[in-house]
Amino acid sequence: MTTIREGRVSWTFGADWLTTKYDDWSIYRNQLNRFAGGSKAVDILALDRPSGVLWMIEAKDFTTEPRDPAKPELWLEVAQKVRDTLAGIMATACVPCDERALARTLRDVYKLRVVLHIEQPTKRSKLFPQSYDPADLLDKLKKAVRPVDPHPRVVDATSTGLPWTAEWTPGSTT
Repeated sequence: MTTIREGRVSWTFGADWLTTKYDDWSIYRNQLNRFAGGSKAVDILALDRPSGVLWMIEAKDFTTEPRDPAKPELWLEVAQKVRDTLAGIMATACVPCDERALARTLRDVYKLRVVLHIEQPTKRSKLFPQSYDPADLLDKLKKAVRPVDPHPRVVDATSTGLPWTAEWTPGSTT
């Protein structure tokens, strides 16, 4: 079993999975994130080795702070992160660096899947309203990432039917 934590959410994957936090790659931090005015990154890359499916997971937590209205639409941001991450994997597979072998493994997958993991307040309030309607968000995300995944997912820690488990922990992000 492998566990990856991003903010207040921990994902647990089976032993046969290859998982990594893409934005922790040294080539991303030192080179790719400044390439052509800046590139973006999904939070987690998780390869289900037996099936050859690469899951690209973006995590957002709006339980205590609403989304900054100056940022682009969330579905568009996720699509851009997917695009930039795919380009980064390809570039990393072609240059000498620490993550080259990993990038080559991730590049040669059978199928791509996109997941937006979004935590929102469970109870609507004026102080912490629910920022997004998951069904509307899914509809827009489907249109945006259709070329790489015609069936993306919008999930939270209570979602079922995923090949991993996720747990949201209230309180500190450390």
